[in-house]
Amino acid sequence: MQVSVENTSALERRMTIGVPAERIETEVSKRLQQAARSAKIPGFRPGKVPMSVIRQRYEDGARQEALSDLIQATFYEAVVEQKLNPAGAPAVEPKTFEKGKDLEYVATFEVFPEFTVAGFESIAVERLSADVADADLDKMLEILRKQNVRFEAADRAAQNEDQLNIDFVGKVDGEVFAGGSATGTQLVLGSGRMIPGFEDGLVGAKAGEERVLSLTFPENYQNLELANKAAEFTVTVNTVSEPVLPELNEAFFTQFGIKETGIEGFRTEVRKNMERELRQAIKSKVKNQVMDGLLSTNPIEVPKALIDNEVDRLRVQAVQQFGGNIKPDQLPAELFTEQAKRRVELGLIVAEVVKQFDLKPDDARVREMIQEMASAYQEPEQVVSWYYKNDQQLNEVRSVVLEEQVVDTVLQKASVTDKSVSYEEAVKPVEAPQAD
Repeated sequence: MQVSVENTSALERRMTIGVPAERIETEVSKRLQQAARSAKIPGFRPGKVPMSVIRQRYEDGARQEALSDLIQATFYEAVVEQKLNPAGAPAVEPKTFEKGKDLEYVATFEVFPEFTVAGFESIAVERLSADVADADLDKMLEILRKQNVRFEAADRAAQNEDQLNIDFVGKVDGEVFAGGSATGTQLVLGSGRMIPGFEDGLVGAKAGEERVLSLTFPENYQNLELANKAAEFTVTVNTVSEPVLPELNEAFFTQFGIKETGIEGFRTEVRKNMERELRQAIKSKVKNQVMDGLLSTNPIEVPKALIDNEVDRLRVQAVQQFGGNIKPDQLPAELFTEQAKRRVELGLIVAEVVKQFDLKPDDARVREMIQEMASAYQEPEQVVSWYYKNDQQLNEVRSVVLEEQVVDTVLQKASVTDKSVSYEEAVKPVEAPQAD
């Protein structure tokens, strides 16, 4: 087998492979002999059909099958021989494909980039630290109460945070527009569900009252046909209900799976959850800074094939998340290209750190992580047991632990600044950068 390789770009390779005619004919003969053993041809007993007849009937198909299999086999042999690491399937173009002659074809493909991860010292990381103060706990308890609010009929004018049951009809230029009318809709004033001015316009209304609201749709309204247009809404208030927060009692605690512990026991459990959330938030922010640093200090070129594959995965995830009748390939690739490129770059860089430092998942940290996740459940030992009996889930935890070990490896050399902040600041999500 003859092999030559041409570098057509930093990552693209054009490999020409020649396969001797003798090897092709050997493979064709094997397939014809297999056909001869099972062929059923009128006038001949099974297994007794002359090879000339077998060739006449089956040679074309046997040759196509042999050539296809040989291209696959010889491509693999060639990349091993040349010590290449393809990043995707090759595009194959036959140069000679005639019976009795050597097969020659060209395989064009991308390879994984070869690089060494460096620059850890120039990565700056701000590591936050915080505690769950009593005031933070009290605030969380109020949030939990509001999440479980109930509404009771109120014989008074509507206020913010009241729930109204309303009917409304919306018109633009005097005409009712699609989606602008509803009956029996529940609306909490101040929730921001409706366009600006709608909810404010119902403050002070009483049950049975009708109000006409003259409003303007926002410029960035999702329905472009209505964006920036004046509209008139006729609203009938059917009922006004005021919010009633639940008491912090056993009935309330039971909703969260916490029984017979009293208020102090409930506070203890909520604090544990807040501390768990705090640890995860701090860990996540450190990891994001490390990953951003690795990307900025190790610019690499990535194979287009890997980006395309990641785009396809993101399309599928988007369809699964948002549903609808749309198919993944109907979503524009451009929506996902940047995210896919970042994921591929990080995947390659992280894998190289693992390789350079010979990292392997720490079994003790794997168990610690599983126990941490299990502690949020009522029967933690059952959850731990489930993870260790489920290979797929266990391997996912191992992957997360390995990523954490990569972060720790970088932090040993990075420029790390510790900063004490409040619980609220520590758990607050990092704002995405604004587009220009």
